[in-house]
Amino acid sequence: MRIIVTGGSGFIGTNFIRYIINKYPDYKVLNIDSLTYSGNKNNLTDLESNSNYEFIEEDICNVEAMNKIVQEGDVVINFAAESHVDNSIKNPQIFIKTNVIGTHSILEAARKNKAKLFLQISTDEVYGSLNFEQDSSNETHILNPSSPYSGSKAAAEMVCMGNIRTFKQPIIITRSSNNFGPYQYPEKVIPLFLTNLFENKKVPVYGDGKNIRDWIYVEDNCSAIDTIIHKGTPGEIYNIGGGNEISNLELTKEILKSCKKPETEIEYVEDRLGHDLRYSLDASKTNALGWEPKHKFEEALKLTVEWYKNNKEWWEPLKK
Repeated sequence: MRIIVTGGSGFIGTNFIRYIINKYPDYKVLNIDSLTYSGNKNNLTDLESNSNYEFIEEDICNVEAMNKIVQEGDVVINFAAESHVDNSIKNPQIFIKTNVIGTHSILEAARKNKAKLFLQISTDEVYGSLNFEQDSSNETHILNPSSPYSGSKAAAEMVCMGNIRTFKQPIIITRSSNNFGPYQYPEKVIPLFLTNLFENKKVPVYGDGKNIRDWIYVEDNCSAIDTIIHKGTPGEIYNIGGGNEISNLELTKEILKSCKKPETEIEYVEDRLGHDLRYSLDASKTNALGWEPKHKFEEALKLTVEWYKNNKEWWEPLKK
């Protein structure tokens, strides 16, 4: 099998490629990435000598290039996306370009060249905000995005659904909760806080810190996607949740404890515009395929702390 991974030099894409190469030595993996600020070719330099891995520097918005790359029988997994909510508030246009137009470009290349499967990687943020009493979101819930980022991801899903209905294209959509782990760009909360603490800087908490997120270790998300590729049904949507709901303030305190730092290192800052209160996923549909997350939150956070502690040469240049 040949798997095309778009955005494979980003956080989740990098971890997914490593997961697939290790688990399936006979699979071919092609990484397409335009190497924007959060895409790092150095993430996978150790795989460059592997005959089953290939890297192409290209923008998924380049329709002609995508049509030349995708071949009949490929499995195409679209990780490529602008994903930082704060950046989407400052500059929404690039999110529409990459997340909507880019998705359509690679989606059409997959359709016209008869790819075996197209997997669209989406997010729990498309459901919008839940209050503390509401049940977890399942795949039938309406989409109610709250930011330019989540709006662009919801729009990309609509494009995929249109192709499912009109062209009977084999497409699956996954919606995962907040990922964390190695190789995450240090603008996101966990690597930002860890690296700030390593640099003896304070950690900025939005508002009162009561906003709740569900967290999943990136390797568990990779194993879920692997399960869905092999056992999922085209035309369906699958939630991927870690089952680890925790407030931002509780998360911050756990990070401080892991780094042996006092709570005086917390700096409360003005809340984000349109800040969603809570995300929570019902992942029972994915669980029914035989998948469960393997990592407990505390164990996964410890692994993440150790990775950033031991890989300063990776993140220090990025923060500069």
